[in-house]
Amino acid sequence: MDGLLLDTHSLIWWLLGNNRLSTRAAAAIAEADPIWVSASSAWEIATKVRIGKLPDMAERMAGYRRDLELEGFRTLAIDQRHALRAGALPGRHGDPFDRILAAQALIEGLTVVTRDPAIAKFGCKVLW
Repeated sequence: MDGLLLDTHSLIWWLLGNNRLSTRAAAAIAEADPIWVSASSAWEIATKVRIGKLPDMAERMAGYRRDLELEGFRTLAIDQRHALRAGALPGRHGDPFDRILAAQALIEGLTVVTRDPAIAKFGCKVLW
């Protein structure tokens, strides 16, 4: 497997047309194939919508899967290998969503599109 794996903030900013994406990240998303979206991003978005941290995504939840299909993004499920690797990753980074993304990127050979420099500390390739 190769391609890009979108961090949740990169996915949200792409879907909302937000200019907070770097020029390099936006160009890579526009041109790359395949682009992967982790199931953990759906979990993170739904959680943050529920607690009021992502009001801009609330209306988009019903069409989330359709939006991914329209963009041509592929969904990456979380399996046992990903979960075990995420739990075993070294360091103090406590965000379980970031740990899953890093583990998936490492196992699947993907580059994470993220502005979070802490994800690179897990040893995966990042693009921003």
